Order: sequence, then structure tokens, then C-alpha cells
Amino acid sequence: MTADVLCLRPEADFERVGALPPSSLKVSYRAPADADVPVLMKRAQALVIPAVGPKLSPSLFEGTTVKLVQITGAGLDRLDQPTLQRLGIPVANVPGGSNSAVAEYAVTAASVLLRRFAWADAEIRSGNYASFRARMIAGNLAGLDGLLVGVVGLGIIGQTVAEAFHKRGCRLCYYDPVPRDLQAAQALGAQPLSLEELLQTSDVVTLHVPLLPATHGLIGDRELQAMKSGAVLIQASRGGIVDEEVLARHLISGHLGGAAVDVYSSEPPAPGNPLLALDGDAARRLLFTPHIAGVTRQSSAFLYWSAWRNVERVLIAMEPPLNRAY
Repeated sequence: MTADVLCLRPEADFERVGALPPSSLKVSYRAPADADVPVLMKRAQALVIPAVGPKLSPSLFEGTTVKLVQITGAGLDRLDQPTLQRLGIPVANVPGGSNSAVAEYAVTAASVLLRRFAWADAEIRSGNYASFRARMIAGNLAGLDGLLVGVVGLGIIGQTVAEAFHKRGCRLCYYDPVPRDLQAAQALGAQPLSLEELLQTSDVVTLHVPLLPATHGLIGDRELQAMKSGAVLIQASRGGIVDEEVLARHLISGHLGGAAVDVYSSEPPAPGNPLLALDGDAARRLLFTPHIAGVTRQSSAFLYWSAWRNVERVLIAMEPPLNRAY
């Protein structure tokens, strides 16, 4: 028995990490904009998509016999939930598959910003070895040990990030009205605070919340102004959580010690994105990455295998999906 699956992710992604689908699944690989995608959807029994990418048109699902939409990651914002629910098409994701990768990113980015490693690299390449070394020493730069790290969003990923900073000797606080595992947070000595208190006291603020109406623009001018002078911000959640224009202004003013930005209000960031226009010291305080905080060979293999197993579970074993989001 085989089942037809449409996958909107290149086959090479799966080959690269040795996570091709089982032989029970007959998979057609396409890009979202390919002309025959609507036709293939009519006969597909499941749709597999990456978490990152353009929103899919609700009309794509009308009149299909799709039994499962499987996301090869955690994010759900590419789909129109009301349409999928109306049509009775279950959606499943793979929560937690990139936890360790995101935690590694957050700790590494915080250290790079606090100790100005990338900034030093640029200055040395410009011939400023001695002067910038003196500037770094005079700046009395801090390492992570003993710093207070504020985790905004203590879900599956946020908890893993907190544990990673804890291992580096950091003190912890968090803002989350409903933390996923209160006992785990308490075991780390993490103190619950209001968002304002967290921003005012943390040396590192790391964001791990989904993009929802309630979190869109969560970090704006008032919040960045409240941050401790010299603190660094790690934005590895979803684009739209942070007001990028305001962030640019606070980097220019020198109020923030730095920011790592892995996600953007539009991806790729538009040429007019104010963060791209920064120069001088403000630009040196900013670390750009292209939405890869959770992407490593190991995390990708886990995500892909988990996705294929779930599709096989639904289409071949006729069992309900694991990790059903709605």
C-alpha cells in the first residue's frame, strides 16, 4: 500500500541529512509557486510543508481529499486556521525538534555580542587591531557567568534555552503568564517577572514566543527603552515580534549593547529595512542571521524523520496524527 503526498520542500533538503521518506509514501516535490501544485493537491492525501515560507492560499485546500497537513517544524503561521478547521483537515507540527539548536544559537549570539567578537573581527580586518583591543579592555566587557538572562516565552524552546544559559552560570528570570513546566523553571531558579521588570533588570533578553495578535509588536519603543543600558536582545522567535525601526533607533543611540536578529518582519528583509541601513558602531552592535537559529544537520534530521513518520502513521497505519495543532 502506498499513499500520495505533496511536499513543498525540495527533495535535496531531505537527502542532505539522510531523511528521505519511507517507501510507503509516493512523494511529489514542488515549490509553492509551481503551476501544477493545485492539480497535485486534488489527488494528494497529505501535504508536507516547511514552517518558514509564504502563506498558502486557503483556496488550495478546497475540494481536496487531504487527510493531513504536516509541518516539518513548529510554526503554524503559513496556514489559514479557520479554513483548515472548516474543511476538517488536521494540521500537525513537530514541536521541540530544534530546541537544542535554538538554545545553542541564543547562548552563542549573546556571547558574541557581549564580548564583541564580530565587531573585533571587522576592526582587525580594517587595520585597527591595537586601538580596538584597547577599546575592548577599557569597555570592561562581560562574559555570561553570573549575568541575569530574561527569557520571554517559557514554552518548549524557551525552557531549553533557559537550561542552556543556566549551564553557563547565568541567573534566570522569565515572562510567561502560563509557563509550560513550572517545576522545571523552579528547578533552574528562574524567577517569574512582569515583562517590564524583566526588561529593566536583565543583561540578556531572549525572545521565544509565537507570532499571534497578542505578541505582534510585543517589543516596541516602550519595551526597548525599559531595557537595562548595555543589555543585548536575542530575536529568534518570529518576525513581527520586535519593531525593527525602533530597534534600529536604540542601536544608534547606544542604549542597547547589541542585538542578534534571526527573523524579520518580511523574509528576506526588504531593502528598506531600517536595520540594514545601520552603519558605524550601530551596525557593529548588530548580528544578522538568515532564520537559521533552529537549523542544524541534527535538528533537521529529527524534524524530517518525525514528519515522515507522522504522515505514514495517518495514511498507512490509519491512526490519528501525533502533535496535532488543530
